[in-house]
Amino acid sequence: MNISQESDAVRPRARGTERSLARRAELISIGRKLFSDTSYDALSMDDIARQARVAKGLIYYYFQSKRGYYLAIVHDSVADLVTFAASGLELQPVDRVHRTIDGYLRYAEHNQAAYRTIVSGGVGFDAEVHAIRDGVREAIVATIAEGAYGRGDVPPLARMGLFSWICGVEGATLDWIARPQLSRDTMRELLVKTLGGAMRAIEEIDPAYPAPDPARRDG
Repeated sequence: MNISQESDAVRPRARGTERSLARRAELISIGRKLFSDTSYDALSMDDIARQARVAKGLIYYYFQSKRGYYLAIVHDSVADLVTFAASGLELQPVDRVHRTIDGYLRYAEHNQAAYRTIVSGGVGFDAEVHAIRDGVREAIVATIAEGAYGRGDVPPLARMGLFSWICGVEGATLDWIARPQLSRDTMRELLVKTLGGAMRAIEEIDPAYPAPDPARRDG
């Protein structure tokens, strides 16, 4: 699933005017702040409408349901993360890796409720949230592969090595935001070094995909 795609429940009913799009974007911005401080279960539609200072019907009009509203917020937040991670093409590989990982950690730190939902699946089993998570993983893997190997589409071995790394990053990041005993800079450097280890393991098995020198500069 392309994470930029939204289900019918997430798409706004009124797309025809700039005003409606601006209003929808405003509601998403409000929702991002609400859900960053409070879990999904703890917020009712009445709570959301009261804190957003809008009529509850307006949220239903644009998003059809509380879940639709939440998914729109998650899609919007994740789009920011992936856009940032995919930027910096002009940077050297090591700088791009640092930028990508730092942006990832910043997102998790400042959008903890959304991050936990994306990574752990949220309330119960939600196929769409899982699809968003899978899309984020693939986007980050492709970004790292592009910086390391000059191409986002890599063979199964290299992809699996990077995929296993990002799965480990998710677990470590969940623990970090729950117990922030390390600074973000220290956390970033740790993840960069573990990425270097993953890339060296890929190279040992398949020399056609050597670890970039910047990835091993501190190794």
